[in-house]
Amino acid sequence: MTAQKPTPSIEDYLERIYELVEEKGYARVSDIASSLDVQPSSVTRMVQRLDDQEYLIYERYRGLTLTPKGKELGRRIKERHELLEDFLRLLGVNEADVQRDVEGIEHHVSPGTVSAIEHLVRFLQSHPEWRVRFLEYRAQQRAREAGAEEGPEATEALEAVQAAEAPGAPEAAKDSE
Repeated sequence: MTAQKPTPSIEDYLERIYELVEEKGYARVSDIASSLDVQPSSVTRMVQRLDDQEYLIYERYRGLTLTPKGKELGRRIKERHELLEDFLRLLGVNEADVQRDVEGIEHHVSPGTVSAIEHLVRFLQSHPEWRVRFLEYRAQQRAREAGAEEGPEATEALEAVQAAEAPGAPEAAKDSE
């Protein structure tokens, strides 16, 4: 029998159970229900399903314990989540959007894409000057987009500034600022 890829719902539960165990040393159905904003009966059904798939051991009225398989998957899910948060923050995404966006994409990226994002994040973290250059570029693009809405004069002014700042621009253009 081939191992099935966990569903987004299973991943959400495992991630939260893993976090609770890391924080408190245990996870109860009531803790999981409260933190995921779902009914305890829904948690009980999912926990029984996770028990059947050998991600955890569940004893009714006694709590649950992650199996090594469950711990490993929970750890990987949490690391992927944190990586995607780091990635969006490095891109300069508004903090209010980071968590919502990560929740929207984390279950839909392939392992190869996660690996590529990880390499980019580690590269940008070890070369902060590249991140600064990207954020400057992004700010210019956003200004250009805003300028386009304000009319052609704003766009021309922005382009003149960008031309003056461009590598290899004549010194006279830089001096005219």
